Amino acid sequence: MEEINPWKTLESDLKYDNNWISVTEHQVINPSGGKGIYGEIHFKNLAIGILPLDDDYNTWLVGQYRFPLKAYSWEIPEGGGPLGEDPLESARRELLEETGMSARNWKEIQRMHLSNSVSDELSIIYIATDLIQGIAMPEETEQLVVKKLPFDDAYQMVLNNEITDSMSVAAILKAKLLILNGEL
Repeated sequence: MEEINPWKTLESDLKYDNNWISVTEHQVINPSGGKGIYGEIHFKNLAIGILPLDDDYNTWLVGQYRFPLKAYSWEIPEGGGPLGEDPLESARRELLEETGMSARNWKEIQRMHLSNSVSDELSIIYIATDLIQGIAMPEETEQLVVKKLPFDDAYQMVLNNEITDSMSVAAILKAKLLILNGEL
């Protein structure tokens, strides 16, 4: 099958806009020829995730209440990176803000779209090693709990559905493969 766009946009209307997202409703002709609507969420930042690992294969998770889920969530350190900023600089800032750590070594391990049926949000995930502990500086909207644990415990949390955040799941599973293949 050719990689062509089978959708035809008839009209687009911006329905919502704030500092982080915009929502557009498109009047479309769908791939089978019928008229319909398509809602699209545009993200104004990259989604940045960091899996910190020390020499003993310990990692750090961040716990926080996630408003849209109405639930508490354990995740790798994450945040938004302005589209015009080097993603690695965003990762450095987020790791420091949420855990107080900085790292001498960084490795990009994954790029992925988080919900590509309705949004354009791109995620970039890094592994940070050779860590230096400092003081966390969370944003005013964040009430975080940071915990250090063996990487294999975090891996088990993914397998037991205790970690459900998509970037965290992807980072931990990818890191496990890298470790098993001797690449990390």
